[in-house]
Amino acid sequence: VLSGCGVYDGTEIHEASAVLVHLSRGGAEVHMYAPDVPQMHVIDHSKGQPAEAESRNVLVESARIARGKIASLAKLTTADHDAVIFPGGFGAAKNLSTFAVDGKDCKVNKEVERVLKDFHKAGKPIGLCCISPVLAAKVLSGAEVTVGHEEEEGGKWPYAGTAGAIKELGGKHCVKEAVFSLTPFYEAHVDAKNKVVTTPAFMCETELHNIFDGIGAMVKNVLKLTGK
Repeated sequence: VLSGCGVYDGTEIHEASAVLVHLSRGGAEVHMYAPDVPQMHVIDHSKGQPAEAESRNVLVESARIARGKIASLAKLTTADHDAVIFPGGFGAAKNLSTFAVDGKDCKVNKEVERVLKDFHKAGKPIGLCCISPVLAAKVLSGAEVTVGHEEEEGGKWPYAGTAGAIKELGGKHCVKEAVFSLTPFYEAHVDAKNKVVTTPAFMCETELHNIFDGIGAMVKNVLKLTGK
């Protein structure tokens, strides 16, 4: 499920690409979706500033990543899929929800909320990375997720405050690494009860290959939870 195209106002493109590569490697058949709604705003990524005169559609922009093969999120059903994955990027906090503006008091797009609740009720796994775990924390009360660490640690974890917001939303935050640790893989957190799998990705200032491998751990666990 995509939220636009570009880290500051949509889907983080590297994360989406990593998810797709790991799903392909895992032998999964993939369908892509996005809500057919206007973006919260448009950011000029060369300046990091809003482009005041522009407006864009989340589905149309997401089609750039999907190479045109994408459908409205309203068409996504649990009956046709074994799992659902949400890459990160500020679009998850701006277009899939109002978290970027409202924090713990945020609202989630009605179709996003429906999808999360439907997959959870069906016992089918949900994968999320970067900032998108806030969606699960808001919609699935008590879900265990990770956005990495809970302290900034000199700028290594610039969005560490999100962990506190997750707790305020009713979720449980679990500290995880974004880089290689003593475990034989880059870390993802698996909430086995709720079948929710999360990984920090770009919540951490680290090398791109660490992001790629962390997302790989998330995707691998999501596919494992499908039982196929």
